[in-house]
Amino acid sequence: MAQWFTKWIGWVRVIAFFGLLFGLIIRIGDPQPLETLRNASFDFYHQSKPRELTQLPVAIIDVDDTSIEEIGQWPWPRTRIADMVQLATAQGAVAIAFDIVFSEPDRLSPAQIAQDNPDIPPALLSKLTALPDNDQVLADAFAKSRVIVGQTTVRTIAGNREEKREMAKVAHALIGPSPLPYLLAFPDIVQNLPALEANAAGRGIFNALPDPDGVYRRLPLVMSVQGQIRLGLTPELLRVATGGDPFAVRTNEAGLEGIVLARQLIPTAHDGTVWPYLTPSSRSRYVSAADLLKGRVPQGRLAGHLVLVGTSAIGLEDFRATPLGVAMAGVEVHAQVLENIMAKTLLVRPNYTIAIELVTTFILCTLVIIFAPSLSARLLISLSVVLLAGYVGTSYYLFVGKRVLLDPSFPVLATATAIVLISTVNYLREERQRREIRSAFGQYVSPDLVDQLTRDRGTLSLGGESRELTLLFSDVRGFTAIAEEFRDDPEALTMLMNEFLTILSRAIMDQKGTIDKFMGDAVMAFWNAPLDNPDHARAACRAALKMIEDVHAFNAKRRREAARRRKARAGQKKKGAPARRKIHRIKVGIGINTGQCVVGNMGSDMRFDYTALGDPVNVASRLEGQSRYYGASIILGEATARALAETFAIMELDVVRVVGKAVPETIFALFGDETLAREPLFAALCATNSAMLKAYRDRQWDQAEIQLTEVSALLDKLKLNMADYVEMYSGRIADLRIAPPPGDWDGVFASTSK
Repeated sequence: MAQWFTKWIGWVRVIAFFGLLFGLIIRIGDPQPLETLRNASFDFYHQSKPRELTQLPVAIIDVDDTSIEEIGQWPWPRTRIADMVQLATAQGAVAIAFDIVFSEPDRLSPAQIAQDNPDIPPALLSKLTALPDNDQVLADAFAKSRVIVGQTTVRTIAGNREEKREMAKVAHALIGPSPLPYLLAFPDIVQNLPALEANAAGRGIFNALPDPDGVYRRLPLVMSVQGQIRLGLTPELLRVATGGDPFAVRTNEAGLEGIVLARQLIPTAHDGTVWPYLTPSSRSRYVSAADLLKGRVPQGRLAGHLVLVGTSAIGLEDFRATPLGVAMAGVEVHAQVLENIMAKTLLVRPNYTIAIELVTTFILCTLVIIFAPSLSARLLISLSVVLLAGYVGTSYYLFVGKRVLLDPSFPVLATATAIVLISTVNYLREERQRREIRSAFGQYVSPDLVDQLTRDRGTLSLGGESRELTLLFSDVRGFTAIAEEFRDDPEALTMLMNEFLTILSRAIMDQKGTIDKFMGDAVMAFWNAPLDNPDHARAACRAALKMIEDVHAFNAKRRREAARRRKARAGQKKKGAPARRKIHRIKVGIGINTGQCVVGNMGSDMRFDYTALGDPVNVASRLEGQSRYYGASIILGEATARALAETFAIMELDVVRVVGKAVPETIFALFGDETLAREPLFAALCATNSAMLKAYRDRQWDQAEIQLTEVSALLDKLKLNMADYVEMYSGRIADLRIAPPPGDWDGVFASTSK
């Protein structure tokens, strides 16, 4: 029995299974670290897909910084608040709720001013005491409108009075067991002045409790205060606005199901809280209190709206951290909860989601425990990624499509922990990595680089890294005409191109370059990856010069072979021999650029290449395409040319805005190495060319033509075939004489082709 157990079950699986049960018990206890991780996952969902802003009849009268600057410091006289109520009511507001509590008498009431200033002349004191009390003015304004006063709970022992102030009764019904054991309970409440409470149409509590990390993710719609069931400010506003009927609390054995309000069931968590689904803060919800008081609000702006009065003024500090990662005025959070209720867009986390999470965790971890010891590491990781990605995808779909919050963190964390604990065997990783490196790079870099990679894999970063690279693109000019000559003999064309590409590859590898890919007759290569090469720009230029030199030799070799074949076939035409094939001279255009790129293994899970990506790659490709227009075999980008200007024979050509790029690029021609660069005649050529370009960009056409003539003469003396360059600028100058450029012309040439 013991042998059978050891063979088919194994102690590792048993220990892992008991570890799984222990982990599930921890989850049921829900310690704070797990809660924080879960909330962070929900915040990520919220931030990746916030609620879309829709126009709903909800508005905020905002005591903002502008209002305080115009009206005066807070708190304002209650007569100002009364004016706000009257003006909002006149605008057509359905009901008005205050995210503010008026618990103390207004010290700016006339009688209070008289009491605080006994030295005021008797006649003035008599007039002050005869004026209406500010709080009564506000109470009268409440009575003429539908106002919901805000109340706040007491959560400290010091604020909990032994003798409680009686609260107004709120009519409600209970559906199911008593909800009191499940509700958030507060011992006492801070109410408004009795006159204000008496004239209000409703009373709502605007408190909310943050999560342990200080973020306000949930708000209570219903709570217990002094053992009585009370509504929050938002549902109380909705209750009054829809006729003021009693509300009902629906409960089952697990806690609250929701509250019945305005003839609809609003689902809540078991404790009466809801998860608001927020949009980013929007000023379209706000009406400045100053604009309302000064008559600047368009008529009808508040018509038919449920209005909340609160503050976004910085100094009043009524801001709350939200799941969106930014703080939001507390009154706007209440407004968004009201929008959620009206549009039925509240996030929901039903009680059964915890059971789903526990069962999912049990199934995933059990699969890992059963199959991990017998699977290869690659297959285990692949299956685990698929399963976990499927679960996370389902969780995200439920959030986006159903607004259901299903925890993605704990099942993934538990399963990943099980994989790490069980997968302890390293399947011949060292030797396999050596073979993979040789296979991946043996056809692209020189053998000595492959040997160095296999000896020191730390120099290779698989998967992508940022490096400064020098990139080279080469292409055959006029390849279509060459291919046409071989239309009846594609095998001969293949042999020709293989021989030609071998020449280019040898030049690249001799300079320790990495061949990225062959694209028909084109080659892409780069330097400084996978191994460091601090001299990468110089190495690329040496390779390019060698490529041009070897292509010239290759063309000469083809001409000699063609001459021998013609001589051997002499006299055969009379016997009906086929016409000889034309020998095209192969010309190569090369573009080189230097810049920061991402380089690494990229592609799909079925096939990938070691390649480079980034803007410098695109620029290098475009530079190669420009070589045909400027007559230069090798064109350098500005970064490459600046790094090598003193060690290679380099001459500026133009400032070009290549296709797909908004920023212009200064381009240069590479003619040779240090030997040519030291030639006085070449120095004279560069100086004359610079003078020509300056005159051209300064619109001095006559001077530019004179300098261009000198440039042409110097090019001829140096035997540099740049007739296309001279002809191009000559044509440009002629065209610009006829059609002068606009006043903001900067001399940049916009290339229209790649």
